[in-house]
Amino acid sequence: MTTMESVPAGLRGVAVSDTAIGDVRGAEGFYHYRGRSAVELARTRTFDDAAALVLDGELPDRDPGQHADRDGLARFRAELAERRELPDAVRAVLPTLATAGRDFQPLAGLRAALSTLGAADGFSPTWGAAPRDRRADALRVVATTPTILAALYRLRRGLEPVAPRDDLHGGAAWLYLLDGTEPDPRAAAAVERYLVATIDHGFNASTFTARVAASAATDVASAVVAALGTFAGPLHGGAPDRALEAVDEIGSPERVEPYVRAKLETGDRIMGFGHAVYRTADPRAVMLREVARELADRPGGEIVALAETVQERTEALLAEYRPGRDLRANVEFWAGVVMQLAGVPREMFTPTFAVSRVVGWCAHVLEQAESSTIIRPSARYVGPSPA
Repeated sequence: MTTMESVPAGLRGVAVSDTAIGDVRGAEGFYHYRGRSAVELARTRTFDDAAALVLDGELPDRDPGQHADRDGLARFRAELAERRELPDAVRAVLPTLATAGRDFQPLAGLRAALSTLGAADGFSPTWGAAPRDRRADALRVVATTPTILAALYRLRRGLEPVAPRDDLHGGAAWLYLLDGTEPDPRAAAAVERYLVATIDHGFNASTFTARVAASAATDVASAVVAALGTFAGPLHGGAPDRALEAVDEIGSPERVEPYVRAKLETGDRIMGFGHAVYRTADPRAVMLREVARELADRPGGEIVALAETVQERTEALLAEYRPGRDLRANVEFWAGVVMQLAGVPREMFTPTFAVSRVVGWCAHVLEQAESSTIIRPSARYVGPSPA
């Protein structure tokens, strides 16, 4: 009989696998992609650079100090460009997915569309597939995800989807798909930094879900769809718009303290604060606060000063009500501010997160596919004794 070991709730602090993709050092307020600071990559590199690093293990030009030779980046972008075209089966279902239901559910639409993509393209189980074929499927999912999400958004608004432009990449490409007009360079640069910073972040709930699915040797699309189901939860990827809604509800500096105290007195969660891993400042939030300040001169930029006041007073009140827990603003808090100032529609905040995180999911699926062990933990039974 196997003896089961008790583990912390939520598997906190339990290492369930090895990975070479990245790591989060919560006590230090630091995280990286394959040994390179993710925040530094967000400040100095493109989204496609970071995507190639996470998926393939190295930056496309190999040397971060050399910017003249970009053939590797051009090749990677060409691989994505040739995989962006949606099959007829996916295009056919998008109008229904976009308009069904009273509320717009872009992530639900993406799940259905990627399932259709996997069937239409004949994705094979990762078990027994050649690494190059698994990688090709991963690139197909990465390349089509922004096209699908933007098409769902535009169709919901009664607009025709726009075709991707091969001369636009990262943040600029995403804004163009949403709006259909030439993207503002400052807005595109801000979104680009957000996209780079959110590609991967350890074994979070959705990434772990992707690896569990991949451990069963399912195809890449199915594993990503499983991750999306987890990601859609409001305690995970669904938080950026809710954090910004709280700032809107507060409305003015003098309302911060009564609003936050009322929430804390009733035990309500303060959206955009606290993190499961960080015990110091969230480095993504620190970087995005810098980005928000750079956009403060844009229309609506007064929200930056309000958000800074909300952060400072909320952190002080959390320290008063939750002593010893060091609860600070997380990535969702400043992500909402940055995306609003960059012109991303609020209903597309979380889908923007998915555009970047799909790269991390695919990288973890490819890494998990190298193992032949299915993830199969046990549960401790606490119900009535068998008769």
